[in-house]
Amino acid sequence: MDTPALEIKNLEKKYRSGTQAVSGISLSIPKGEFFGLLGPNGAGKSTTIHCVVGIAEPTGGSIHISGTDVVSDYRNARRKVGHAPQEFNFEFFGHVGPTLDYIAGYYGIPKKERKERIEELLEQFGLKEHAKKQFNQLSGGLKRRVMIIRALIHDPELIIFDEPTAGVDVELRHDLWRYMEDLNKKGKTIVLTSHYLEEVEKLCRRIAIINKGKIVAEGSKDEIKNGGTLEERYLQITKGDDF
Repeated sequence: MDTPALEIKNLEKKYRSGTQAVSGISLSIPKGEFFGLLGPNGAGKSTTIHCVVGIAEPTGGSIHISGTDVVSDYRNARRKVGHAPQEFNFEFFGHVGPTLDYIAGYYGIPKKERKERIEELLEQFGLKEHAKKQFNQLSGGLKRRVMIIRALIHDPELIIFDEPTAGVDVELRHDLWRYMEDLNKKGKTIVLTSHYLEEVEKLCRRIAIINKGKIVAEGSKDEIKNGGTLEERYLQITKGDDF
């Protein structure tokens, strides 16, 4: 059996404050999947993602990215995952092109190769003319594109898009949908979190719903919908009604 792109077993995360953010989450996402991770604010989605990408350390359980343990072999695991977070945590006063070059260098990409890679991605996302600008000078939509380029810079196997279309206009939203679909067709495993249930319904094949730190539903899109709309079922499941 193929090694999953992402395997989470009995994940626990308790903060020093005493807050139990995640309680025994287990997920196995095969390579090439387009997976939706849903849940209300405070449900544990962000904590789970932070544990996967190394921002937070689990207090229990295990996480493997393509078989690599994210705690004991952090450096190799980090190379296998790209994370486009909802918040703009790019170097605020950094110039776009040089900052992307520095990030690519962090992943050990040789100078000539990273120059070509950055130019390719800037062209693809319509950012070539903005490469010399400071990040803080860009519009919200352009900043969102830079965040996605940063996640893709090292050509990761697993890509986590956390609210990738938040605050963008309709045209860019559809452009990003097409690009995510194209990445998935090329074999990339994608995990998408979004409060736009329309885009989850359009893009994802399998879905898990987190509530109060636990997985409360998981299955194919049709299994989750169970004859209704995704929005109707999501509300029923997260409110604990009729499921």
